Amino acid sequence: MKKRLTKSRNKILAGVFGGIAEYFDIDPAWVRIIGAAVIIFTGFFPGTLLYLIAALVMPDPTGRTNSIDGDFKKN
Repeated sequence: MKKRLTKSRNKILAGVFGGIAEYFDIDPAWVRIIGAAVIIFTGFFPGTLLYLIAALVMPDPTGRTNSIDGDFKKN
């Protein structure tokens, strides 16, 4: 089975850092600490913008996608 980068069910905000940790098979706490440090040390804007883009682009772990007409379809 091919590994996919998805949001995590073990989420604090949107599940982005948890999903990255699951994809690379590392502890989510480390990814969250590093992610928070990146957001703080880049002056909040670039890191927060990247997080928001990732939260919008990364699919949910359920495998459901939202189509244009609002119907949810299983992959």
